[in-house]
Amino acid sequence: MTSSDLWDDETAERYDDEAAEMFAPDVLGPAVAFLAGLAGDGPALEFAIGTGRVAIPLVERGIPVSGIELSAPMAQRLREKDAGGRIPVVIGDMATTTVPGKFSLVYVVWNSIGNVRTQDEQVECFRNAARHLAPGGRFVIELWVPGIRRLPPGQAAVPYAVTDRHTIFDTYDLTTQQGTSHHYRRRADGSVHYGFSNFRYIWPAECDLMARLAGLEPERRIAGWDGAPFTSDSESHVSVWRRPL
Repeated sequence: MTSSDLWDDETAERYDDEAAEMFAPDVLGPAVAFLAGLAGDGPALEFAIGTGRVAIPLVERGIPVSGIELSAPMAQRLREKDAGGRIPVVIGDMATTTVPGKFSLVYVVWNSIGNVRTQDEQVECFRNAARHLAPGGRFVIELWVPGIRRLPPGQAAVPYAVTDRHTIFDTYDLTTQQGTSHHYRRRADGSVHYGFSNFRYIWPAECDLMARLAGLEPERRIAGWDGAPFTSDSESHVSVWRRPL
């Protein structure tokens, strides 16, 4: 059992189109370069591998990548794009599912660790990463910093993104660290589609404690894949922990 939302066939079918901005070279390129630098010759393991947005470019750089994915329809989309079957994917949750071998890099990107919605399961995600790492290997997460500083008393929602194609509002329960992202997407015919996803937000310091419980040591924290310094005003972070030699 897992607390994560399960993405269905319809969501998987639309995913690449609706996430098109995350496939843009100026967004994806720095992420792939950063992860490739840490992986070296690999191999690498991606938690919540999805349709292969990051894994396929890494494989094309010569790095062996395996994946764990909760949604069978998302994994099927990846297999359709990976016609050569280069990326083995195991269906399961990122807190308990294991794959054979040891890895130089385990990573989870684009806030996906927040899809696991209990603190206990999130701790187990870190422990599962540590189990899969070879000595000296790294665990990397990309995660946003909760926007509750912009949440005045009495207000229930914070805008996360507002464009002419896609508007997102996040609602928060500050007592449980539970939240919901509300997505309003304008389609080509002018209609608006509503969808939502649930999450549990994690503070950077809480991530460090989870890593410590898993036996991992902090190595680096930056604001994004481009290496910008992480500050008190940063809205996201890329964090790296290392399994001791």
